[in-house]
Amino acid sequence: MTIYSYTLAPNDAPPLGLVILQTDETIERDMRRLLGDAPLYVTRVPSAPEVTSDTLQQMADEISGAAALLPQALEFGVIGYGCTSGTAQIGPDQIASLVNAGATTKNVSEPVSALIAACQHLGIKRMAFLSPYIAQVSDRLRDVLDEAGIQTPVFGSFAEAIEANVVRIDATSIIDAARDLCADAQLDALFLSCTNLRTLDVIAPLEAELGMPVLSSNLVLAWHMSQLAGVPFSSLGRLA
Repeated sequence: MTIYSYTLAPNDAPPLGLVILQTDETIERDMRRLLGDAPLYVTRVPSAPEVTSDTLQQMADEISGAAALLPQALEFGVIGYGCTSGTAQIGPDQIASLVNAGATTKNVSEPVSALIAACQHLGIKRMAFLSPYIAQVSDRLRDVLDEAGIQTPVFGSFAEAIEANVVRIDATSIIDAARDLCADAQLDALFLSCTNLRTLDVIAPLEAELGMPVLSSNLVLAWHMSQLAGVPFSSLGRLA
């Protein structure tokens, strides 16, 4: 056997990590669309097929272990936790602590902090809120937003708790619900909640029709992660 010497190449860009739900069929594809060629490493956390406050809270016990399955040799520029309602239930600070317990990263993001940062960036104070989930799940997030100075005076929901159904809510249903929700309301923006809801392709047509920013969980999370890690972001709609 001949043994050869070698040199180690540096990382081309800060690696990004993403902890997503076992049941999520949407976020991974969306994040790769929005973050382009950025090195993105994904792990999954066990999650229940039905979304309730209790099942969301249960994920807190699994997040550190899921983060630990990311490549341990890497120091990440940012690790995102991909669950909007889960973050509101567990709390952004606790999410950051749990992720940091499992992996080495300079920053942690999740859709709640990302949404607040995006609203501050765009000057949004009053938002329509469209969620796939029952009110009990969404009310906690609305409270968190209110504490951050972002009002959600109109709220609409598909009242669906089963994730396998959430991901299959079609574009026409989302557009029709958003149009009705925003009719005759004085608003700065519309927010489409849930990382599993297929929203990216409805953002541009809704912005054109409604004449205001349309944000989604995956859109704001990708934007915030790009800001924290200093990597390119494929801007969509008015968030750039």
